Amino acid sequence: MDIILVPGFWLDASSWSEVTPPLAAAGHRPLPLTLPGLESPDAPRAGIGLREHIDAVVSVLDGLDQPAVLVGHSGGGAIIHGAVDARPDRVVRAIYVDSGPLGEGGVINNELPADGDEVPLPPWDVFDDADLTDLDDGLRTMFRERAVPQPKGVAYDPQHLHDERRYDVPATVIACEFPVSLLKEWIAAGHPYVAELARIRDVEYVDLPTGHWPQFTRPADLSAAILAAVDRH
Repeated sequence: MDIILVPGFWLDASSWSEVTPPLAAAGHRPLPLTLPGLESPDAPRAGIGLREHIDAVVSVLDGLDQPAVLVGHSGGGAIIHGAVDARPDRVVRAIYVDSGPLGEGGVINNELPADGDEVPLPPWDVFDDADLTDLDDGLRTMFRERAVPQPKGVAYDPQHLHDERRYDVPATVIACEFPVSLLKEWIAAGHPYVAELARIRDVEYVDLPTGHWPQFTRPADLSAAILAAVDRH
């Protein structure tokens, strides 16, 4: 099975480096992506928005011989949901890592402080304590050294969706910061944060308690959770 891995903000394909070996060892082909504008700190980011990142994922899907699994971390969840909407017949499962599907008109995060066409990785005190669980000083240093500014448009652009067949594509939510029990409470209460997720017809939920970057803090457990979701297909 081809498994396309979409990183969250400020990260490139290498952020999945501790997650992909178990996927390959299990006989799958992991395809971690570096999205447009994230190639290097000096890469141009003007004119790159959410649609350009969705189109980059769709281009990979279109180049495969068979349908694939999509994995999206953080802001990558909105991107893979856009790709599911664009190619619902090419995705066998969407896996949201501490993220979820972004509905029509939603934005990933337009409150992140931008500098021109880009959003640099903010200081740690901008993040909630729950974000930073298990992200020790060494991991924080590593993350900041490898971080690439995010194209502003990806964070600020509204999501636009067109095909309700996206709700037929099975999904897995790997919950890190917030436990599954809380997500289910929000769904039951009709919270707008999970409105799009609530419309997906086949969703499984997996608790992986840690901070917002499990590919750094619990990579082996994240690999196992992804493999379990893929095996259910």
